Amino acid sequence: MESTLRLRASKPQVSPLMASPTFRAQQAESNLQQLRRSEWWLWLSALAVTVLSATAFVLTAIPSYFRDSEHFYELRSDQARWGILCLLLLFNGWLVYRQWTFRRQKRELSRDDAGREDLTWRTTESSSIDAATGLYTRAFIEQQLGQEIARAKRQKSLLSLATIHLDEFAEIAKRCGPSATDAALKEIARSLQKACRGSDFAVRLANDDFLLVLPECGLGEVKTVLNRVGSLKMGKVHLSYTTGWVDYQPGDLPSDLLKRATQLLHLYENAAKDSSSSTLAAH
Repeated sequence: MESTLRLRASKPQVSPLMASPTFRAQQAESNLQQLRRSEWWLWLSALAVTVLSATAFVLTAIPSYFRDSEHFYELRSDQARWGILCLLLLFNGWLVYRQWTFRRQKRELSRDDAGREDLTWRTTESSSIDAATGLYTRAFIEQQLGQEIARAKRQKSLLSLATIHLDEFAEIAKRCGPSATDAALKEIARSLQKACRGSDFAVRLANDDFLLVLPECGLGEVKTVLNRVGSLKMGKVHLSYTTGWVDYQPGDLPSDLLKRATQLLHLYENAAKDSSSSTLAAH
């Protein structure tokens, strides 16, 4: 039963460090800064070697530095020039190698960043879809409502939330079993999606609470959408449900609008409990 009524798909098990976007960004930035510092040191080294080599070449043109060139332990000016050229060739080879390693490290960092972005996107995408119904979750609506409110402000249009509470859903689910509950949830989700217009979307807030986000929709249109939901069943048992609606008021934050919808659903739940208690007491 728990697997049937769960609200979110299980998330990939990642380490706390990998799960922190701040840490990943800081680590990537630190690696890039270290590469930049290494590149600057490399170019400073190349500049220093160039200056020293040029100075050495100038000195080889001064005969006074090679007066004892007839001794075996003395260097002739041409030998000094060849030695400097050999050292320059070795240094240039090392310079090219270091540049190649820096570019390879940058490519690896780019691939890692792309992989982390893809993992983040997949994690976010999976947490936005309810596993049992395929509808959006509360995590999604908390983000999406901000965009819908901004659009309603910009276009000066209406925005409504239709609420749907399934009465006695938990008790009926216990009697019917997990498989029937799974099938019923999928059928309920299909009914809600069919009732939605093109710009609307359905959300599962809790086990028995659902929400329809209805942009550019007033009271009359909300009733039309809710009427299209029709009959809901769990197996052969008809599910009774209670509907309502809240609308966006100027100045509302996403949390304000969602809070009013949640309070309305709690009223349904409390009313259903009171009705059930009075029925049991009468018997």
